[in-house]
Amino acid sequence: MSDPSYQGRCFCGAVEFTVTGAPALMGYCHCESCRTWSAGPVNAFTLWQPDAVKVTKGADNIAGFNKTEHSYRRWCKSCGGHVFTEHPGMGLTDVFAAVIPQFPFQPMLHVHYQETRLPIKDGLPKMRDLPKEAGGSGEVMPE
Repeated sequence: MSDPSYQGRCFCGAVEFTVTGAPALMGYCHCESCRTWSAGPVNAFTLWQPDAVKVTKGADNIAGFNKTEHSYRRWCKSCGGHVFTEHPGMGLTDVFAAVIPQFPFQPMLHVHYQETRLPIKDGLPKMRDLPKEAGGSGEVMPE
């Protein structure tokens, strides 16, 4: 049996991609960078091994920017729609849950919760920054 694949795309559809298998982690990020980039109070993320994310259409239509060495954000040149963010330090690629609509998003935790602008009481762990395995303190905050 093969790993499941899910189709994703930018806002206008000029860039399409697939994610295959299961993400390494999924949850909600409350950091200022993700909030600003997503234009929302919180960002739903899915983190994948880079080889699980394949651009299938419009690779030449992808632009990028990196504010820091931790995140290389990619978007469609035509519509500005988000495609993914590469995190070289973690060795993972972040695909916003919203751009893979058929993917069964099941959040596991909240990260960078000390920066939240939208407190959420959902019973999930609220990490001050990141889990220890991802280079953070591993500290869990109260809900």
